[in-house]
Amino acid sequence: MAYRKLGRESRIRRSILAGLTKDVIKNGFVVTTEARAKEVRKFVDKMITYGKKGTLVSRRKALAFLHNDKDVVGIVFNDLAKRYETRNGGYTRIIKLKERVGDDALTVKLELV
Repeated sequence: MAYRKLGRESRIRRSILAGLTKDVIKNGFVVTTEARAKEVRKFVDKMITYGKKGTLVSRRKALAFLHNDKDVVGIVFNDLAKRYETRNGGYTRIIKLKERVGDDALTVKLELV
């Protein structure tokens, strides 16, 4: 699977993606650049799929990716898994906003459906 490097080292990139994934799960949305949103969408969908499986292995995988944030993993496994139990994917949507003033990057809103 191809992925975006986002101009960062792998450890920093992984941390950014984990943080944005946590923000989407906690708040229901996040405003960021289009490239980051397209990359984060994959991880949010993966976390919700782990929640729907509900096994111990999937809970540990989610905890490992989300930096052992038990509150966020609890939201995924208790709330989001029930909310999306009949849906087969596509848990997020991207809404384009405007260009950022400083560097003219397109900003988008990534939100849960």
